[in-house]
Amino acid sequence: MAGRALQALPRLRALNRLQVIFQHLKMSKQADSAAEVLLEKKGGAGVITLNRPKALNALNLPMIQKIYPQLKTWEQDPETFLIIIKGTGGKAFCAGGDIRAITEAGKVGGKLIQDFFIGEYRLNNAIGTCKKPYVALIDGITMGGGVGVSVHGHFRVATEKTVFAMPETAIGLFPDVGGGYFLPRLSGKIGYYLALTGCRLKGRDVLKAGIATHFVESEKLPALEKDLIALKSPSKEKIADLLNSYHMKCTIDQEKEFSLDEHMEKINSLFSANSMEEIVKKLKQDGSPFAMKQLETINKMSPTSLKLTLRQLREGSSMSLQEVLRMEYRLSQACMKGHDFYEGVRAVLIDKDQSPKWKPAALEEVSDEFVDNCFKPLGNDDLKL
Repeated sequence: MAGRALQALPRLRALNRLQVIFQHLKMSKQADSAAEVLLEKKGGAGVITLNRPKALNALNLPMIQKIYPQLKTWEQDPETFLIIIKGTGGKAFCAGGDIRAITEAGKVGGKLIQDFFIGEYRLNNAIGTCKKPYVALIDGITMGGGVGVSVHGHFRVATEKTVFAMPETAIGLFPDVGGGYFLPRLSGKIGYYLALTGCRLKGRDVLKAGIATHFVESEKLPALEKDLIALKSPSKEKIADLLNSYHMKCTIDQEKEFSLDEHMEKINSLFSANSMEEIVKKLKQDGSPFAMKQLETINKMSPTSLKLTLRQLREGSSMSLQEVLRMEYRLSQACMKGHDFYEGVRAVLIDKDQSPKWKPAALEEVSDEFVDNCFKPLGNDDLKL
């Protein structure tokens, strides 16, 4: 019996971790909103500090509304040569968007369900098109919205404390913030695997998957930041050289194999199917411990989210970032009108029973017609970037 209980422990831990992360995302009420994000000019650098450590630096709308205009100002400023973004508190860079506030607004038809996604996706686009070198220090938990304010920039510096995930299918959403752009562009079918299963990557794996560009020890980040700030009117190449020098000196887990290496062949064949039903069929037919584990995970996710996500990535693979964000805005609004997002948040965050009752409950019940409708243009309400 004890053996069985021990076997269940890793799964429980994983669930508990997800619960803790989403729990932190709920803590949206902080007294001093002015201090939730710090925007400072230091030397030739504009420095953005996400400053909600108790909420794992989750992004809320007031923070987004402060960062966006400042980013645009620094981009035009001849005395600003680079932009750095980081988080405080030592646990997280940014664990995602402010789920709680969005859920509450959605239930009462509040405008936040439009405003939040419009603001967030415009910021993602501003980062993706930023003419100044943009350096994200992704130390600690980097999920969902935190990925959106880092992955589209020029440089992403991971550490041994980085934990990356796009866990949205577990709460009835989809990997947004430009996930439809960067995930299908990762090597092989890694992006599809990460998107559908919400699998976490840690430390050097974040670099090896192609999400981070550099890997530096967590305790060396203050020195790296200081050196970046001290650069005299640097070019993108000069910044890359400095990041490379820190990266080359870092020996932590240097010998470690990429944790997905042994499964890459399976990931590439199993996740290359054209439909979710086909992916499930392939996993069942494969029957290996790895395939069975993925099947178990996928069976817990929202069937609607899975179908939206697979199509989002397949379409996004040949779209520009701007086209992807417009598509994702349509999907976000469809999710806000649906059932599964509110049910997912209830099960993971509010009641914490980890037993969401998805509607529809099976992949076969999510019709192509329903999925098509979620992707339809919104006319005047479409996202304007």
